[in-house]
Amino acid sequence: MDNEVINIVNKYIVEHLDATDGVPEFEVYIVWKCKALQNWKYLLSSSLFDGMYYELTYNGDKEEWYLDAYKKFENK
Repeated sequence: MDNEVINIVNKYIVEHLDATDGVPEFEVYIVWKCKALQNWKYLLSSSLFDGMYYELTYNGDKEEWYLDAYKKFENK
């Protein structure tokens, strides 16, 4: 399951990079994960300096993944 979410986020990042810049080397890593009944929730980030983090939810009833991408602007 962990490798699957890392691959989903990695693919999303590569698809949303500026094509003129090329694809830099980066790592995707899991910040937090939780399983409740048949559902999973993951928070991930990457080594890119873009301020993005990603929330992946697995709906075990429908066997579907949902991806939310966020940009952090500030922390007070």
